[in-house]
Parts: sequence; structure tokens; C-alpha cells
Amino acid sequence: MGKHVNRICGITVRGFKSICDEQHMEIKPLTVLAGANSSGKSSMMQPLLLLKQTLENAGDPGALLLDGPNVRFTKAEQVLSHECGVACESEFSVRIELLNKRSLEFIFRRQVGKGFELTKMIYGEDEKMVVITAQMTHEEIIKIIPNQFNIAFKILNGPELKDHQWSISRERCFFKFVLRGSKDVKQKARFSLLQFSPIDIFIPFIKDVIHVPGLRGNPLRTYPKTAGGPNFPGTFEFYVASIISQWQSNSGGTKLKNLSDALETMGLTWKVRAEPIDDTQVELKVGRLPRSKRGGAHDLVSIADVGFGVSQCLPVIVALLVARSDQLVYLEQPEIHLHPLAQRKLVNILCKEIKKGIVAVVETHSTLVLREIQTLIARGELSKEDVALHWLQRNEKGKTTICTAELDDNGAYGDWPDDFELIGLQSEQAYLDAVEKKEAGKKS
Repeated sequence: MGKHVNRICGITVRGFKSICDEQHMEIKPLTVLAGANSSGKSSMMQPLLLLKQTLENAGDPGALLLDGPNVRFTKAEQVLSHECGVACESEFSVRIELLNKRSLEFIFRRQVGKGFELTKMIYGEDEKMVVITAQMTHEEIIKIIPNQFNIAFKILNGPELKDHQWSISRERCFFKFVLRGSKDVKQKARFSLLQFSPIDIFIPFIKDVIHVPGLRGNPLRTYPKTAGGPNFPGTFEFYVASIISQWQSNSGGTKLKNLSDALETMGLTWKVRAEPIDDTQVELKVGRLPRSKRGGAHDLVSIADVGFGVSQCLPVIVALLVARSDQLVYLEQPEIHLHPLAQRKLVNILCKEIKKGIVAVVETHSTLVLREIQTLIARGELSKEDVALHWLQRNEKGKTTICTAELDDNGAYGDWPDDFELIGLQSEQAYLDAVEKKEAGKKS
């Protein structure tokens, strides 16, 4: 397993959609979210995506961009928890935890007709917690500054600060420390705080999230040229063609080979190629056959002319290959449009990349995905310590709760809802009963 220097290791959500009561989700190198439809799987990750699209927006959209590329809401009330059709909260919160024992909680309150405002941030380091609000005075700010800020304040502590005041200013979904005074001193203050502010540490982790959505669109004849990273604003599927094109023209030969090998292992295609159409468009071509054959290099067709499995799986594989160490990749239903054997092979590819240090959060409805993870643990090819299995379910009031499985050395779990397995057994039993009844009818 790749060594993790620092990464997102936990998310806590409260008051968001069906997550009325606070729910915590540990994030390990491989984190799996399972559960019935509308159980709250996406709701645990959407607050993080809201922060991402707010930070990436070209202009300042306010405290939260509700209608963006990653998550789409048209009204603030759609975000808040409801009970019996009535909003039971006027605010929601999300807390992000890092491996270095730092955490940052955002508390947003609904403003009628104005979306949300950021009312409070709570910064934690080890056991110490610091509350930051927009109403804080200069004196209050000086008192609550964590040790990490002291360096900046010592640098700035001089006669020139005599008539200057600290205040809090909102910058998108964050609160920032601002020094009111002359231009020279403010520039010096901003530089120092950017150097030493622990809060600024969280911004790259949020913006670095790679989001591969469940709805990845139909395959296209041509794709627009885009940036090839290292950051991928919005959803990831739009970058795939340009990334492959860069791998072909630069030093990405190894990743290109790994991509072809992965797709061939899954039985989808043996080759992918990006061909520039003009200065702005790229065409994706794939091998028509699942395996390489003599003369196969001339048997490439548009990705729009092959089955959906290739176009839906391609963003998943490319995202895993392009992600840097400690970068979080959020995969919604990576198994869609895949044959059962391809689903199993995909898990093996996923685990191979996780061993290199990436972090993957996988939302799935597939029993095969869960079973293959267990199998890899039983074989010793995947450590149980690197896997978190979370089952989400809603109670009779519609509130989401999270059940986390404790895996043993064989990949088996203890108190884990058996919906998947039970439904599979029921389906098999129904078939056997139908056959038995039919045969009995023939004899009579």
C-alpha cells in the first residue's frame, strides 16, 4: 500500500437531505458505500461536492453554489433535512477530517430567497477547537488564533500595525482573516497567512477531488479539448479524451498501456486512441474486438459505435490512472453497463491503483463488487485495514443512518445488513420453486 502523507480521512454530515442526525463516515484508501436506492449514499458525499463546485466557480457565487456541475439544487430547501415533508432544520453542517488530525467544520444557514450563508467555521487540531464567525472583533481574533498563526502574527507584529485591525471576511465557502490598513501591510499579512494558515490546507484537498458521476452521458463522436490536469473542475468524464491524447503525445506511455491492459482484461476492448480532429476537437477510437489480433491496429471504430460498457467504464479507469497519491476519487456506480466478469476485473484494477496511494470512495449497488473485495482480502492481496464498508439505510421516519462493517482476516463482516445476499437467495429460490411447480404440473 502506498504511504499516505496526508489525505481526507473522514466526513461528518448533519441536516443535509435525509441525513438529519449527525452521521460520520470514515474514509480509508478503499471506501465502499452500499445500500438501497435513496438510502443516502450520495448525500454523504454531496456536501463535499458543493464545496468543490463553489471553490471552482469563475466568480464568487456566495457561500454555496447550489446549481453547479457536480451537484444541482434549485432551492435551498431541497438541501435541508425534512420530516413528513416539512423542513426540520434551517441549517446543515459538514466536517472534513484529515489524516494529520486536523478538521474543519462548515455550518451553513438558510437565508430565505438568498440561498445559504456561512455562519460558522470550527477548526480542530488534535483536541483543540477554534470557532470562527463573521462577527468576531479584533480582540477576539487575537485570542483564538491557533499556534500555527503565531508565526504570521510575530512577523507582522511591529510599529506599522499600531492602527490596523484584524477582521473576518467570507471568501466563497470559507472565512478568511483580513488585516484592515495600508496596502503594503495588507499584502504582507496576506502572504504570511497564506504561508502559515492551517485553514488554507483544506482548500487543495477539496478542489483535488475527482468526481466520476453515475450519469456519464452517451458516447460522443467528438470531444472538446480540455486541460489534462492536475486539477479537474466539475465532473471528470469531459477530460478523458484530452488526457488520453496527452498520454499519447507526452511521456504517458506507461499509463496508456495500463489503460489498454485494463480494458482488455475486462473484455471490453484492447486499444483506445485519441485522434485530433482540429484545434478544438478530439475523436476517441477503440478496438472493435475485445482482444488484440493481427491487423487489429486498423480495426478501430468511434467509441460511439461500440457498446455502452466501454464509454461508461473509460472515465473510471482513466480517473484511477491519472489520480495522484492521496487524491480522492469519488466513483458513483463504476459497475454500470458492465458484464459480471468485467465488474470483478474492475475491482482488481481498482485495488491495484489503491496500492499506489490513491484514495477511492465507491458508491455501488453490485453484490459482485462487494464479494470481490472480500475475496481479495481473503487472498491477502488487499489489507482489511485499508477497506471501509459503509451500509446506509433509512428508518421509518426517512432518516439515514450508517452501519460500518468490521472486516475479519477473511474479508467477512459481522453486523452487516444482508439485503443484497437475501434478495439474491430469494430470487434463486423463486426460480427453483417455479421450475419445481412446472415439472409437478407436467407429471399430473
